[in-house]
Amino acid sequence: MELIRIPALSDNYIWLLSNENSECVIVDPSQAKPVIDIISQRSLTPVAILLTHHHEDHVGGVAGLVSKYPNIEVFGPQETQTKGANKIIHDQEHIIVDSFSFLVIGTPGHTLGHVAYYSEPYLFCGDTLFSGGCGRLFEGSAQQMFSSLQKLMALPDNTLICCAHEYTLANLTFAHHIMPKNPDITDYLNKVTEMRHHLQPTVPITLKNEKNINLFLKSDDIDLQRILGITSNTYAPIKTFTKLRELKDNF
Repeated sequence: MELIRIPALSDNYIWLLSNENSECVIVDPSQAKPVIDIISQRSLTPVAILLTHHHEDHVGGVAGLVSKYPNIEVFGPQETQTKGANKIIHDQEHIIVDSFSFLVIGTPGHTLGHVAYYSEPYLFCGDTLFSGGCGRLFEGSAQQMFSSLQKLMALPDNTLICCAHEYTLANLTFAHHIMPKNPDITDYLNKVTEMRHHLQPTVPITLKNEKNINLFLKSDDIDLQRILGITSNTYAPIKTFTKLRELKDNF
């Protein structure tokens, strides 16, 4: 398999996964043209579109792609049916298209019907998990997002986080503000700053590395809880996560 990252809009990434037969799956196409251009340049045959949620910057290119490739299947949660999905999928469902196989993981929080798609080692997680951060709670609750992230954290450490936005520098700047003495965060912030200075992408990143630098995956960290003034108890992780999300929203 080959993973292809396509920049779109101001900070979006559209992902393509292609196989040895030059077939490809398209994930969260915010625009049609850059996808069509890559498909043409590489002589690929698109067989499916995967949608994680209904926001326009993830589905804006669906109509143009379906017009260009009328036989393509469009998979997505119920909330994407009005955005072009013709194959409605559900949590823990397995999707098989030609040689591609994906596990659907329900990840409500950013939106109520948000899903992620896992095909080892690739995780296409839309706006649930970002490098160094997580999605805003536009529709769901902090508890839902916390639970969704716990599901993703249970995947193998070699999982490649293929999120839909280049938010890493902003996320690491916030993380360093909260935990300025954490060496992993400081070192990675310096690395990401240099990468973005040269306009280099910061994703995908392995889940193993993400666990070291993403505060939203460290809600059980005693030092983080103490910094946020959270008393350690059974509910401390969710309280920590909720506080982090509130602070990030206003950072």
